[in-house]
Amino acid sequence: MSEQETTIEQDGAAPDVVVYAFCAMSDIPSQKARGFNLVRLDDNGEEKPFPIVVVRWGKQVFGYLNKCPHDGVNLDWERNTFLEPNYGLRLMCGKHGALFELGTGICIEGPCKGRGLVPVDLVIVDNDICVVGVKLAEDVDEDAEEGECAGE
Repeated sequence: MSEQETTIEQDGAAPDVVVYAFCAMSDIPSQKARGFNLVRLDDNGEEKPFPIVVVRWGKQVFGYLNKCPHDGVNLDWERNTFLEPNYGLRLMCGKHGALFELGTGICIEGPCKGRGLVPVDLVIVDNDICVVGVKLAEDVDEDAEEGECAGE
């Protein structure tokens, strides 16, 4: 699936909200997490890396920057290995073993205890997972195979 920009119309005086679809819900099994290397545009229109991790739990999705607050390394120690190995109920930093709550991103154990992952606002539109509040470059993964998520 290639990344798509969608506008959601809102009632009242509020401006329309632009969301970017980057993955189908069905591409992430429930109770699993997956990483995406997206590209955002900064205020000057320059492209910047935007690595995120998305956790799906039933019909809910949670998104965070893929950076540990302890020292800024990616959370996954192997590609798309984000959840603790014993129970899979928390995100885990592969470098120092810090554990983070899935729904809040708060570190509950490890060297960054009490600090949190940076949340990424996500919404689900027509069974697509979409990022909100960030302008993404729209040419991500044009060569992705059918059924693949953008940014992999």
